[in-house]
Amino acid sequence: MSAPDYSSVEKHTATSYTKWSAAFAFQAAISVAAGAFGAHALADALDASALGWWHTGSQYLMYHALAGLIASSLLHYLPSLKTILRFFFVGNILFAGSLYIMSLTDFRILGAVTPLGGTGYLIAWFYLGWSLWRYKKP
Repeated sequence: MSAPDYSSVEKHTATSYTKWSAAFAFQAAISVAAGAFGAHALADALDASALGWWHTGSQYLMYHALAGLIASSLLHYLPSLKTILRFFFVGNILFAGSLYIMSLTDFRILGAVTPLGGTGYLIAWFYLGWSLWRYKKP
């Protein structure tokens, strides 16, 4: 069986989703680095509460970076995929980012931003589920 022959639009789309996959791979790498940094460099510098925020940010960043990578592989099945990827990506920035900054600065007002990231996650997951539920083989 030969490789599929993509039109220029499909090639552009495939390249676009490769970039999304790369972005999620970088977020996964950041999660690993942040987790190690938190476990070693910050263990004695932060109180238990701030260290917990850091740990939670690292966990959720990894979970949703992996979700973005997996979702990126569905490009031939879901026309709404770009929207789903955007919600995962922005959710990662808002959720993990706010927890990281809050851990380091004790600027607790950022606790109001964290749920916005969580909402992005929820929208991505529900939209992904809904899109898969509605999928019909062409």
